[in-house]
Amino acid sequence: MARRKYRKTQDEAAVDIAPMLDVVFIMLIFFIVTTSFVKETGVEVDRPSAESAVVKERGNILVAIRENGEIWMNRRQIDVRNVRANIERALAENPEGQVVLVADQASVTGLLVTVYDQAKMAGASSISIATEATD
Repeated sequence: MARRKYRKTQDEAAVDIAPMLDVVFIMLIFFIVTTSFVKETGVEVDRPSAESAVVKERGNILVAIRENGEIWMNRRQIDVRNVRANIERALAENPEGQVVLVADQASVTGLLVTVYDQAKMAGASSISIATEATD
């Protein structure tokens, strides 16, 4: 009888961690799904500085304009004629998306205005131009 008593107490003392692992994995999936991912343009741009710069929490659709006239979106170079179609596609995926134009300070202003116009015609309700805050 001593053996049975020993086995019984040994079985009772075991901790089952399977439910805890289930909860941890469910929490991990929850955090992955609810995280907003940062989208990048794919190129580095020397943004102009401004004293009135404000940090914008959401900038879901980023369009970069380089100093040599290249336009980048979603880590790939696009033609100026395709800006509207790409922004329309991005807005279809995320209707609440805000367009942020990241123009190099040495880029041509006419190209910035053209891209701004294309974003407006694509149906973007909020379009911003990215700058760096001065100290």
